[in-house]
Amino acid sequence: MTEADIATLLAAHDPAVGLRAVGALHRLAEQVEAASVTRAREQRWSWEQIGDALGVSRQSAHAKHGK
Repeated sequence: MTEADIATLLAAHDPAVGLRAVGALHRLAEQVEAASVTRAREQRWSWEQIGDALGVSRQSAHAKHGK
């Protein structure tokens, strides 16, 4: 199924379905991001490398994921 197919399917249905899907995707993305940052730190990646990979500053990455 392509992105266009999904967009067409969601457009034809109740907006609540699409909004719930967006919420679920956001939660999943946050979980994948957190797990990936943890693995990167375990492999001694710098906050600058992590920030670059995420498309944010090292300060942003550290503020969000630093302990």
